Amino acid sequence: MTAHPTVAAHLEEAITALRQDPHLGPHVVGVFREPAQPPRFGPWPARLAPDIRRLWEAEGIRALYTHQSAALEHLLAGKDVLLITPTASGKSLAFWGPVLHLLITDPHATALCLFPTKALTQDQYARLRRWLERLGRPEWAGIYDGDTPPEERRRIRQHARVLLTNPDMLHRGLLPRHPRWAEFWRGLRLVVLDEIHTYRGIFGAHVANVLRRLFRIAAFYGTQPQVAAASATVGNPADVAVHLLGRRPVIVQDSGAPRPPRVLLFYNPPLIDPNTGLRRSSLLDARDIARHFLRSGLQTLLFARSRRAVELLLTYLREDAARIGLDPHALRGYRGGFLPRERRAIETGLRNGTVRGVAATNALELGVDIGSLEAVILVGYPGTVASAHQQWGRAGRRESGGIGVFVAGPGEEIPGGARCTGPAR
Repeated sequence: MTAHPTVAAHLEEAITALRQDPHLGPHVVGVFREPAQPPRFGPWPARLAPDIRRLWEAEGIRALYTHQSAALEHLLAGKDVLLITPTASGKSLAFWGPVLHLLITDPHATALCLFPTKALTQDQYARLRRWLERLGRPEWAGIYDGDTPPEERRRIRQHARVLLTNPDMLHRGLLPRHPRWAEFWRGLRLVVLDEIHTYRGIFGAHVANVLRRLFRIAAFYGTQPQVAAASATVGNPADVAVHLLGRRPVIVQDSGAPRPPRVLLFYNPPLIDPNTGLRRSSLLDARDIARHFLRSGLQTLLFARSRRAVELLLTYLREDAARIGLDPHALRGYRGGFLPRERRAIETGLRNGTVRGVAATNALELGVDIGSLEAVILVGYPGTVASAHQQWGRAGRRESGGIGVFVAGPGEEIPGGARCTGPAR
């Protein structure tokens, strides 16, 4: 039996120190190691416009992972595709390729790209705009959501061939006013739907009906667009595709992306009252664990389940800033309700390292590029296994690996004694 590759030495030191801490270590009830995975590469699709390959190679993308190659091949052949691979596996390249290909090869083609959050929309738009600027056509793309000023909306209607928006804006702003967008609908060839695991429950049923309405309007204007859907965490992709999209796409699941090693720790807050089963606040223990990681120099993200919890954690961390040698401004909160410029500033700070710790709601759960965090702490169960994987997946995007910690909340006690060292399942 071969040993599992370990994370970088400084991360192992932080884990060892945490487990040896007399106050925190005894309550770590599970240790799981996810081994590293080497990359696997596939061929460049022959149908892909040569300009796109040259554009990507200029950015250092010399080869495609197997799942990117397979998804591109199917999409360029005109098939619907559902791509299910882990976080940070390069899924977006698989749907931006066909979008760019359509723009280059068909002067009338348009594409509609739906993202569940504004932050994710902004992140994806920045990448697409960079490529379009190199092609000399930055006006071909635009974001159309609640933050878009009126004058920009007019420009988008007149010039944009790629529209980035969200399901709510599609429902309230685009479909009811479809005659204004007649030229866009006539050219619609591709609908991109990212992070489809977020469309579940009542909200998912609503989005499913909005998509059916979209396809009916597209048919009214004489088009039948393909669908390129993606997510990191869907356990039953075939069922999701049928219920959400009303179609049976080709499903691509075998990821060829490299994966660094990662360690997942499970933590039970200490028991305060054995008679009632009352345990110490998960917020307080998450604070102590975060302080331990920040003092060790690890860039750390805490996920809490409510805005109130985020504000409490931020207050705690800033109270501890002097003790761990950090500027309080290097510790930030991130939640819905922030102005766009505030969100962009925090995301930029995470990428360039000036922000060392963030307490966030699930607003940072999705595939926003926030750099390579080294530690993620889940303060309570986020509600679904998919969300837990998404949140854990924010850590360890470099070869050095990452650490994930789940701090059990009230009623979420983890059975003790299971100090497993195998891969997490």
